[in-house]
Amino acid sequence: MKIGAFLTLEVFNAESGANEMYRCKIIDKNKKYLFIDYPVHVKTKRTQVFTIGTYLSAEYIEKDQSIYRFNTIIKEKRKGKIPALALRLPEKEQIQRIQRRQYVRVETAVDVAIHSTDDAFAPFSTVTVDISGGGLSIVVPKGVQLNEDVNVTLYVVLHMHSGDYQYLTLSGKVVRIIEDERKARTASVKLLSIDSQEQQEIIRYCFEKQREARQKEMK
Repeated sequence: MKIGAFLTLEVFNAESGANEMYRCKIIDKNKKYLFIDYPVHVKTKRTQVFTIGTYLSAEYIEKDQSIYRFNTIIKEKRKGKIPALALRLPEKEQIQRIQRRQYVRVETAVDVAIHSTDDAFAPFSTVTVDISGGGLSIVVPKGVQLNEDVNVTLYVVLHMHSGDYQYLTLSGKVVRIIEDERKARTASVKLLSIDSQEQQEIIRYCFEKQREARQKEMK
């Protein structure tokens, strides 16, 4: 966990009886604490000031392409140019690796708008065939002239389990066009230079879809 890394916090709300999700950034650390800026609620986008003694769980992404999770507690507040909360720094054995991130891919129809970075084609809207933290496949509508090795900008809308919508602007490259007379023409797009927080949103979305699929299978 390095300074500047993003954390996803999960906190139990006694009033609603449900867990609430927040985003924050590590702004400092020492041998005892991680110092984070005030968390922002994922759905409402409002800043939350938690009381000392609040228990929560945190997730972050490491360079080994995995998501890690640990439980912690808010130990103190720190004043300054950037007000901060101090989280107890977990021991190594208290940090759990959830799953490698290269990459969970799920089949799902996500709304996406595709724009060419060099005006190679007119912008168009479509849906995904599947999506992962490293790329996605899209349906190529009839009449759209899309070729391989074209750089694109993707505007993706993720409908999260919380009911919140995440709007992502991503850079990608078309790496393969798949022609199939029995099915719609599709294109595989590799994501380029993706922001770690945006990638974490995609990975979380994929995990949620996997969990929904497992729950349906158990019914």
